[in-house]
Amino acid sequence: MKPVYVVGTCDTKEAELRYAVERVTAAGATALLVDISTTPSTARADVTPEMVARHHPQGADAVLGHGDRGRAVTAMAEALTHYLLSRHDIGALLGLGGGGNTSMVTAAMRALPIGVPKLMVSTMASGNVAPYVGPTDIMMMHAVADVAGLNAITRTVIGNAAHAAAGMALNAVPKLAADRRAVGLTMFGVTTASITQIRHLIETDWECFVFHATGTGGQCLEKLIDSGLVTAALDITTTEVADHLFGGVLACTEDRFGSVIRTQIPWVGSAGAVDMVNFGGRETVPPQHAGRNLYVHNAQVTLMRTTAEENAVIGRWITARVNRMEGPVRFLLPLHGVSAIDQAGKPFHDPEADHALFESIRRAWVPAPNRRLIEVDAHINDPAFAEAAVHAFRDITRGH
Repeated sequence: MKPVYVVGTCDTKEAELRYAVERVTAAGATALLVDISTTPSTARADVTPEMVARHHPQGADAVLGHGDRGRAVTAMAEALTHYLLSRHDIGALLGLGGGGNTSMVTAAMRALPIGVPKLMVSTMASGNVAPYVGPTDIMMMHAVADVAGLNAITRTVIGNAAHAAAGMALNAVPKLAADRRAVGLTMFGVTTASITQIRHLIETDWECFVFHATGTGGQCLEKLIDSGLVTAALDITTTEVADHLFGGVLACTEDRFGSVIRTQIPWVGSAGAVDMVNFGGRETVPPQHAGRNLYVHNAQVTLMRTTAEENAVIGRWITARVNRMEGPVRFLLPLHGVSAIDQAGKPFHDPEADHALFESIRRAWVPAPNRRLIEVDAHINDPAFAEAAVHAFRDITRGH
């Protein structure tokens, strides 16, 4: 039986953490108490702060023994991450605490593979939890009352969390032998037709996981690639890059495509929906963009057409990352448009802007035996493009 790791700062939360350990044990699971205090602690934990701190790349002195709490918390989070990544017996991970504890524990949780049970009881859980959860499967449970003493509320909340963690540790989801390989696909509303056609052409042989290209969606795909749960990608919709470069609300990070660079999985990419930058309702569009080509997609989403100059920057940014990929790679250019509203007669039809995008990719492309740039005389949502993407995908995954 893999134990439940109960993690927190015993210098301020020892009673609450020990109560969680007690409830995990009462539920029939095994518990390990991990103390990540950054000030001196006399608690008798199964894993002491010194034991965790030794996993910091610069050693325990980088975590403990200096008076700057902010630096210590950041360093302890890094040490905890390395400590937990070194463990292969985690049945579930249960964290308790306020802002500092939540920051440290969830940083480590985000580094763990998808599927390892992760539950954080936090005073921060009723607000925006995106910075804590990121693209992972962390469960946030609101503490209701502060984790500062045991009372009728905290006992109930912590007890429920402990029982949930014990249940996950005792009832691990069985891993079935996969009869199909896993492929990740990126999609936006304006590329839905393309991805739907591609999915129908390959889903007999591949288990398809579709990710909405909302910033977090791309990060989720890449997290699964890094975790080894997705072994190939049809990354057709790279619109998050436009938001990242030009201030949109659905932005990727600087590490977009990083998982493919690291893992060298088979990858087919394109420039789907990079003709747009996403904002919220029309009133949220920054004043400096008031004169731009704007399209109100719905009451909560306003799209801004990218210019030729912006498209050239997007093309160079994407290609610089793709040039670093050493696995089997194909990149497709849909010469008649990159989204449902970027074709003749549609609001974002702009051949000059599309030409700037394609030309910047051509000029920046570094040919290599593993990488091919393929130009498709079709719109991204045309059947011909879907067929070309699937042909390229089968070419690089055959026997891989």
